[in-house]
Amino acid sequence: MSVTSPLLSQFKSLTISTPFLHGSSSLSRLSTPSSSITSQKPSPPAFLPPIRAMRSMQGRVVCSTNDKTVSVEVTRLAPHPKYKRRVRKKKKYQAHDPLNQFQVGDYVQLEKSRPISKTKTFVAIPVPPRNQTKVKEEENQELGLPLESLQTS
Repeated sequence: MSVTSPLLSQFKSLTISTPFLHGSSSLSRLSTPSSSITSQKPSPPAFLPPIRAMRSMQGRVVCSTNDKTVSVEVTRLAPHPKYKRRVRKKKKYQAHDPLNQFQVGDYVQLEKSRPISKTKTFVAIPVPPRNQTKVKEEENQELGLPLESLQTS
């Protein structure tokens, strides 16, 4: 029992003619943000060196009894997880010392290398000490001007 009324036939013949229907307008272009900066895509450089985190560190030798191996303690500052204050954290690394040149207390730089043994993946390199007494040139040199008390008028 289908009743076709004049109103129903008008609705069937009615078509929606909006430009935004079925993506026929420029709305698809508006879905992605665009600006003058993002429209120009920079070309990647021909060669990008790999990013190597923790490639080198500095620390103090704490044990040098093993042959060609030193134990180096590296201190870093990290935020406390709860109190957000910076706390010193220490970690020991085994480093390769081929000439057995480092003693306890020396400061060394650790360079990452291929694994030398199960625990050694760093090579120890000497670092000049931080607290060297530098001779101040200003104190040793005189200005060349006579003092007022020594001036003759």
